[in-house]
Amino acid sequence: MSAEAFCRWRRALALCAAGLIGGCAVFGPDAVPPPAEVEDGPPAPSEIPFDLGGLPDPVPSVEPPSRYGNPPSYDVEGTTYYPVKSAVGYRAEGIASWYGTKFHGRRTSSGETYDMFKLTAAHRTLPIPTYVRVTNLENSRQTLVRVNDRGPFHDDRMLDLSYAAAVKLGFSRQGTARVRVEALDGGETLFLQAGAFRAKALAERLQRNLANLTGEQAEVVQQSNDSLYRVLIGPLVGEQRAKQLQSLIVAANHALPLIVRIGSD
Repeated sequence: MSAEAFCRWRRALALCAAGLIGGCAVFGPDAVPPPAEVEDGPPAPSEIPFDLGGLPDPVPSVEPPSRYGNPPSYDVEGTTYYPVKSAVGYRAEGIASWYGTKFHGRRTSSGETYDMFKLTAAHRTLPIPTYVRVTNLENSRQTLVRVNDRGPFHDDRMLDLSYAAAVKLGFSRQGTARVRVEALDGGETLFLQAGAFRAKALAERLQRNLANLTGEQAEVVQQSNDSLYRVLIGPLVGEQRAKQLQSLIVAANHALPLIVRIGSD
């Protein structure tokens, strides 16, 4: 067994002992380590079901804490980790890695099945689940991911992303990248509504302008019972960021956008 495989096996045993993985089934019912020749990596091109680079971000929603993966503390390789109860205000920079075929279809720390074609991530201490925005600081690409797993258990890494997330962020071929991770405010998701138009072409023009101006995701949306095309910017990390963007947009001679809150009580 290679050192990498052995490390992953010990990680699985430690997580099972901590009650993090439902059913303790990451490597089968008897926790048998994978054979040495099993290595992690990307799927074959023929196995990729759709364009991962164009995968839409998950829509943040208010979810209760997972039954699994949120103990007061857990131990891995002699280190004790303390999951936090709230991700509000979390913002950090560090090295992200990704995991792929070796773990596809296996149980995550939340008890959910790992799907390398979805936008998910593993973090050592953020609540499960948590929605975070990840920015690749080497190329400025961004995506939202849902944290539903624990790891990575390497001192030099802070986040383990799904293969799909690594593709969207542009580092699936190099293995790691320096990233910024920002948690969306717990309890609500913020957007800016920058305009509402009857002509779709006008909405799309504003959407392109504001995406370039702000560096944030901007979309044109239309509800089924509404004749207007609305330009939404976000989701945004915190009210302070929303107000900064309001000032930036007004300074560029656009109308003051409205702050839209979704999921607040």
